[in-house]
Amino acid sequence: MNTDRSMLERWGRFVYRRRWYVLGVWVVVGAALGLTARTISEGTINTLTLPGAESQQAVDELKSSFPERSGDYADVVFSAPGGIDDPAARTAIETLAQEAAAIPGVVAVSSPFAPAGGLVSEDRTVAIARVQYAQGADDVPSEHAAALETLVEEARSTSLAVELGGPVAAAQEREGPNESTVLGIIAALVILYILFRAFTPTVLPIASAMSGLAIGFAVIYSMTAAIDLSKFAPNIAAMLGLGVGIDYSLFIVARFRENVFSGHDGEEAAGIAVATAGKSVAFAGGVVIVSLLGLGLMGIPFVGWLGLAAAAMVTVAVLAALSLLPALLGVTGGAIVRAGNRRRAAARPSQEDSGWYRLGHAIMRRPYVFLAASSVILLVLSIPFFDMRLGSADAGNNPTSATTRRAYDYIADAFGPGMNGPLQVVLSGVSAEGAEEIRAAIAATPNVASVSPPIVNPSGDVAVLSVVPATSPQSAETSTLVHALRDDVLPAATKGTAIETFVGGATARGIDIADRIGSRLPLFFGLVIGISFLLLVVVFRSLMIPIKAALMNLLSIGAAYGVVVAVFQWGWGGSLVGAGSTGPIESFLPMMLFAVLFGLSMDYEVFLVSRIHEEYLRTRDNARSVARGLASTASVITAAAAIMIVVFLSFVLNDQRVVKEFGLGLAVAVFVDATVVRLLLVPATMELMGEWNWWLPRWLERIVPRISPGRGRFPRLPRRIGPGDPRSLSLPRAIPAWTASPARLILEGRSCSNGGARQHGR
Repeated sequence: MNTDRSMLERWGRFVYRRRWYVLGVWVVVGAALGLTARTISEGTINTLTLPGAESQQAVDELKSSFPERSGDYADVVFSAPGGIDDPAARTAIETLAQEAAAIPGVVAVSSPFAPAGGLVSEDRTVAIARVQYAQGADDVPSEHAAALETLVEEARSTSLAVELGGPVAAAQEREGPNESTVLGIIAALVILYILFRAFTPTVLPIASAMSGLAIGFAVIYSMTAAIDLSKFAPNIAAMLGLGVGIDYSLFIVARFRENVFSGHDGEEAAGIAVATAGKSVAFAGGVVIVSLLGLGLMGIPFVGWLGLAAAAMVTVAVLAALSLLPALLGVTGGAIVRAGNRRRAAARPSQEDSGWYRLGHAIMRRPYVFLAASSVILLVLSIPFFDMRLGSADAGNNPTSATTRRAYDYIADAFGPGMNGPLQVVLSGVSAEGAEEIRAAIAATPNVASVSPPIVNPSGDVAVLSVVPATSPQSAETSTLVHALRDDVLPAATKGTAIETFVGGATARGIDIADRIGSRLPLFFGLVIGISFLLLVVVFRSLMIPIKAALMNLLSIGAAYGVVVAVFQWGWGGSLVGAGSTGPIESFLPMMLFAVLFGLSMDYEVFLVSRIHEEYLRTRDNARSVARGLASTASVITAAAAIMIVVFLSFVLNDQRVVKEFGLGLAVAVFVDATVVRLLLVPATMELMGEWNWWLPRWLERIVPRISPGRGRFPRLPRRIGPGDPRSLSLPRAIPAWTASPARLILEGRSCSNGGARQHGR
């Protein structure tokens, strides 16, 4: 008996027997973590840092030489249809500017009525009071930011609209109630009940997933005491925790029911379920966790911490599926056992009478047709991916209910879109005259709308220029401008001098993040694919299965990327998901999607192929094993995928654009992977490869450890090399000999043992 399998089976039996102790441990640990989170949590942040980038160097230079200008700002935007010079409107604006200057942490307020001229539109109906803070947006105390919000509320009237924009306002903006989780749970309950037609197995995956979600949140918020988590990290973690938590638990509950219906008692069924489906969960979850942790190698702190938070949530989901769920089965599994006894007493339809088995037969008959059709679908969906542009969406994509969006629209209409994301050019070691010369050179650059007069520090050696692009912060033209300033304009303007120049600001920081991530994507993709490949080699002791899985996962992920680009970047159907205006794809999204989707794809891959291999161990008949494996897992995979799709799509209702992108990308990938890939492409390729599915070179057999995801040992191919042995043939000659013979024998109703298939091949 397989030692690894026995260990997991013993664990499942132990948890089933000692269920109350295990449940008690979960309750105590959950309570302790919840109390810890409430005590030490520091909350999430909005700003993003990027060590080594020029935008970060600009911030560091200002902190050391011009600290009062190193912080972020908030824009108070006034819109008065009757004009800001109306006495009532002017009084309200001047009062707000004076009171804002007295808020702690505010170092300057540029009044629209300043003698030097303020930020006022040509028709004098829109004006901006820029409130400069000494701190970064996330370092501004909430009470200080709230004080400015209170002033804005007091200044509003029927004749004067007042809104808040800028980095500080964006950092302080909070989301309203989010119904995504509730909608996802309701949909999951419906799908589970349709699958099981019984109350107990329907609620168990939900209970396990929700318990893991609660503890996962406690872990994540406890982490904020030591690390900086972005504001959308909890939403992404909730999406993953709920999706994979229900999926992982569903696989184990479904296998438990199957074992009960096969005649095992509750304890035996739990042990077998953990040793089979539980192993699939552990390996698939391991791929997700390792991939997410690999984000830390990208050299971008906020991306690494985001990966760590998501990995923590997935880890809790895996632990809940492997320990909490078997305990819950021990408490409530009696109902499933009794249902199993009733079902065994009734006539059970043959597995080979199912529609899934007939689908498997159809694929076995014409594998080339299904291979070609499914490949075309995936390739067509992937086409937009080649036009993907990475960046950071601006406030113009926020919902119109947000004050930052309304402020953005007022500014864009009155001053041009570039005013919503001015660049900050820092000049070190410069004189006032030199700063004016550089200002003139920048003003002459294409796509520059305006350049402010230089603001010089008290020492007279550092100056700051505010450069307003003619295009919006998220546009490709603005990115081109930043690179032109850094690579051409500023080096030419400072040639022969000791002046150092840095292009910074929130817009430049977003561009730097996109450039850094874009340059490291190939490395990360290679890392994830390599880890997944090695794990699958260990699981299946095969080379062809991992290669096939990697290629198919790339196709399904490419399709997800393509749909996200078509919707959010091209604008196709964007209104259906509330995407707002078109814009770039959030820079870190491809890495996050790739890490998560590769693991989720492994989940379905291991679950399906494991069952195929279990059948192969019994029959040595590749075609019949594929058909039976598909018939026994397709309904569970379909239900699991449907739950994930609905959960992920529910997050499209979120106000944050990045969460919408993430939810849609995950939903599309899971849909494609569970339908086109797992139900069509995988069976077709496994039929075409025949016994090559399980081929492992002899020298690797001695190296790869024997870890089985099922309840049997993996077969060794015969040591004798004969005409029918795949190791005696090259791959191109071996495959055609085995392609049609198993399917033909099945359709003719004859036995197709391994030896028979080889004889036919000869």
